[in-house]
Amino acid sequence: MRLCIVSETWSPEINGVAHTLNRICRELQRLGVTMDVIRPKPKAPGSAAYATQELQVNHLALPGYRDVQVGFARPSTLQRFWQQHRPDVIYLATQGPLGWAARQAAQQLSIPLVAGWHTNFDHYCHDYGVSWLSAATRRYLRYFHNGCALTLVPTHQQATALRQQGIHEVQVLSRGIDGEKFSPAHRSAELRKQWGVSEHQPVALYVGRLAPEKNLALLQETLQAMRDVRPDMAQVIVGDGPGRAQLEKALPDAHFTGFVDKHELACHYASADMFVFPSLSETWGNVVTEAMASGLAVVAYRHAASVELIQNGHNGVTVAPNDAHGFQEAAVALCQHPADYARIGRVARLRALEQSWSGIAEQFLRYLHHAQEAHHASSPACRIRSS
Repeated sequence: MRLCIVSETWSPEINGVAHTLNRICRELQRLGVTMDVIRPKPKAPGSAAYATQELQVNHLALPGYRDVQVGFARPSTLQRFWQQHRPDVIYLATQGPLGWAARQAAQQLSIPLVAGWHTNFDHYCHDYGVSWLSAATRRYLRYFHNGCALTLVPTHQQATALRQQGIHEVQVLSRGIDGEKFSPAHRSAELRKQWGVSEHQPVALYVGRLAPEKNLALLQETLQAMRDVRPDMAQVIVGDGPGRAQLEKALPDAHFTGFVDKHELACHYASADMFVFPSLSETWGNVVTEAMASGLAVVAYRHAASVELIQNGHNGVTVAPNDAHGFQEAAVALCQHPADYARIGRVARLRALEQSWSGIAEQFLRYLHHAQEAHHASSPACRIRSS
């Protein structure tokens, strides 16, 4: 099979979409799939990993958040690329202008489309002060996805929500974890020393973008409340974004690392004890599985990956979405009981290890074949032959 992936982002960019595509492509290559990539021109010149052919298009950074870029291309440009390198299936990882152009070009060439739901754009409307756009955004997304053979989402909760919004042919494609890369074996006494804690002092960790959609106000309040009952607790915040300056001011004793490389990230996870994640903007949230695989007790809302993976009180702690008081109370209670967060972390790792990237890539490939077969069955030529 020849697959073309259209995405706004690609490894080594640091975000959940790039990470997910990178891991799936690694496994697809092992399965013998030929992959082409269409993406915006990267900041650092280079070729997309795993791509046989690549088309880089113009881009524009989002105002106020230059790390996020949107791609732009004429449908005719994409058509010429696909006429030269015709794929069997196209996977749209973006619903923005680049994804829209790709959808138009693919339909003109009669190439089957599979779309991924990697970002909750309607949720972002509220986070960035344009909530009046959310209804129009939902209508656009419904139209966009109903023009594709399949829409793949990471959780059953999300699949149900999209079907209720009128999006057809929704299927679940979960996310995996590398249990060797993210493991308690990477715990570092030297790193904990840099944080100023001994072996038995607790460390609360957050990993992710420092941006409005991550519910930073609740993160700040929760870490402050945890520190009130455990004054010896270290707070480590990995990531960067437009909310960093305000958070640094509010949490002067916390360790802010900015973005770290993959090896350092694994050490940061393994060297902490609890993972605090108040965001409700994720479709999955790779950081939750990374933390669980690293042996951490996760405190999160019952949303995205947490709904699929965490049994409250057994392998993590979850709270009903938007219950900010309950979230804070749960984190405060957990940090006072070392035996509990150590036990929960051990069980969390076992659950995370059930998420195999190889199995997920094989399921993805089955979905691609299904889309290809459904497209051919519905084509006019096929209907004429069968009549």
